[in-house]
This record gives sequence, structure tokens and C-alpha cells, in this order.
Amino acid sequence: PPWPGKIVSPPKDLKKPRGKKCFFVKFFGTEDHAWIKVEQLKPYHPHKEEMIKINKGKRFQQAVDAVEEYLKKAKGKDQHFLVILIIVYCLEKDTGSTSIQAADSTAINGSITPTDKRIGFLGLGLMGSGVVSNLLKMGHVVTVWNRTAEKCDLFIQEGARLGRTPAEVVSMCDITFSCVSDPKAARDLVLGPSGVLQGIRPGKCYVEMSTVDPETTIELAQVITSRGGRFLEAPVSGSQQLSNDGMLVIVAAGDRSVYEDCSSCFQAMGKTSFFIGEAGNAARMMLILNMVQGSFMATIAEGLTLAQATGQSQQTFLDILCQGQMASTFVDQKCQNILQGNFKPDYYLKHIQKDLRLAISMGDSVNHPTPMAAAANEVYKRAKALDQSDNDMSAVYRAYIH
Repeated sequence: PPWPGKIVSPPKDLKKPRGKKCFFVKFFGTEDHAWIKVEQLKPYHPHKEEMIKINKGKRFQQAVDAVEEYLKKAKGKDQHFLVILIIVYCLEKDTGSTSIQAADSTAINGSITPTDKRIGFLGLGLMGSGVVSNLLKMGHVVTVWNRTAEKCDLFIQEGARLGRTPAEVVSMCDITFSCVSDPKAARDLVLGPSGVLQGIRPGKCYVEMSTVDPETTIELAQVITSRGGRFLEAPVSGSQQLSNDGMLVIVAAGDRSVYEDCSSCFQAMGKTSFFIGEAGNAARMMLILNMVQGSFMATIAEGLTLAQATGQSQQTFLDILCQGQMASTFVDQKCQNILQGNFKPDYYLKHIQKDLRLAISMGDSVNHPTPMAAAANEVYKRAKALDQSDNDMSAVYRAYIH
């Protein structure tokens, strides 16, 4: 949530994070301070009322009181006063060193009270790794499994326990989350040898976070509940960076009581969560969201390449775009990365193409046209043919220049 802070000089022995345009900020009403990216800072006065509506509690009120007192003393002097929208770089007080930490809702408002339920997590890819890291940081007891076992090592060092198979993780834990690449991987994880289903007992909870089609979700819900298990789907909207920062948006459906049992977990991994009814609804909603995002990314890439083809400055195109109604962090970051030739994956191109394909199929199932998504899908397929599958979704740009 937004929080008031003041730009101050960092300690002399504290290095600024590499490659980041940021300021060192001291937060009001707390002893916390952090490196904050420029785009995450907003003027205090224009955002004051919005900030007050969002934040509640005695601690925040103390911060606002401290702000007003500071302003009285400043009396018109240059006031380096900002609202912090997202915390990314946090200072570790006990060591004096900087590290990238979770930017979750508790960074200022105090620690989450973790559930006493034992948590399992299957799948440590781009999204899953950040989720597990934040669960551990917020005090959850987590047992992990990954198809490539070496990926578990870092989390074992951070305090996670190791499960040898998906079935073992489920049998050891009260709530088990999974986050894998596609419908086939999700089915194999549940129905395959030593799979989730073998560990399900009455009362065990299974939470499917993968972005899959609604038919897969409903099938998994049925097999889990047939064994007495409780099922929730909870795919997430976001990227690797947002996962690392604890700022995912969770869209859940299925067993409402499981959703409530996952409250502290969702607080650790995301900035907000939605519950939208019966199993299958979250899969449908997430495919629609990703269809829009994937189509939009392809359109932006098309605009950048058309600007270049017609002799226009791509940077000027971006500058104009980011001053208009379509301005967003997503547009700015993706376009800047394209112009820098940086396609390090934040959301795999192959996965957004999979989501487009599933969304188009979903449209066909209800006889609803999806011509924009279909056109974008062809561009992503072209990018995959150019070996861009494991690059970021923004590498769709390369489909236009080859």
C-alpha cells in the first residue's frame, strides 16, 4: 500500500542497487528505510486522500501525523516528500547491506501472522520461486518439490523442507500449492506416478495456481474431491518480478473455505486476491486477462517496428505513449527492454502463446469470436519459430524484424 516517506542521504558505506534509478527513502512513523525506484514515487499532496482511504490502523495514522508535523516545520521550504507505492529494495538493518526483498503489503504495516497449517509447494519456475521465497519470509512452514531437484536447494537453505515426490509433499502438508507450465503438466502432477492424488486424504487441500483451461481445472477438482480432498484454483496475474516482490494478483475459485484457509499465504505472495465462485471460473478469467495482455504486447511490438520502418524514433514513440492514456509500468518496462535488446524472461513467450491458444479455444467453445487474439497468436507462433520461446513475451518484437 502507499506510505509516506522522505528522501534522505544513504549511509556512506551503502551502495546503490546496480542499474536502478532510485532514491534512498526514510518512512514516516517507522524506523524502516529502503531504496525505492523512481517510478514508484509519487508526490504526497495529490495522493494524500487516496492514501488515507487505502490505509487503516493506528500505525498509519501516526505516520500521517508525523507528515503533517514535518510539513508545518518545513514552512514552504523545498519538501522532498513522497508517497511510496511499492517497496522493492529494503535495507537490512542488522547487516547494513542491501538486498532485494518482498514488496508485500506487510513491508510497512507489520508482519503477517502465518497460518499454523503446513504448506506444500510443487513447481519452482519463474512464478513459483518468488511465491515460495515470500511464504518463507513471512514465517510459513513450507515443503517443496520440483521436477528438477536442484532448484529446491536454495529454498532448503532458506528453511524449506524437501519432499521427494508430489505424493509425499501432499501427505506431509495440510495445504499444497502447485504452479506448473501448462494443462498437461498440471494433469501429470496430479494423476501421474507418485502424483498428488496418491497423497490426498480426506481434508487435505490442493490449490492449483497454474494457468490452465477450465476443463482441466474442473477435472482436477473432481478427482481431488472424489478422494475427500478440498480443491481451490488460484491462478495469478503477474510476472517473475511481481512474484519476487509479493505483488501478484490472485484469482481464486472453488472451495471458499480453502480460500479462507489460504489467507496468510495469499497476503504473503500477492497484493490482492479475488474469489469468483465455482471451480473453472478463475481459469476462464485468467485466460481472458492473459489474452488481453498478450494481444496488447503484440500490438505494442507492432507499433515499435512500424515506427522504425517509417523513419520515426522508437524512443520518441515510447516517450509519447508513456505520457498518454495508455501509460503504465508494463508498457514502459517492456518497451525499454525491447529497445535495450533485453529479453530476459519475466513471463515466458511460450506461456503467453499457450494462454492465447487456450483463450481462443475457450471462445470457440461458446461460439464467441476472438479475431484479435487469433491474429496475435500467429505472431507469437512466428516468434516461437524464431527460437524465442524461452525469452520474455516482449520478444514477440523479433517476429516483426525477421
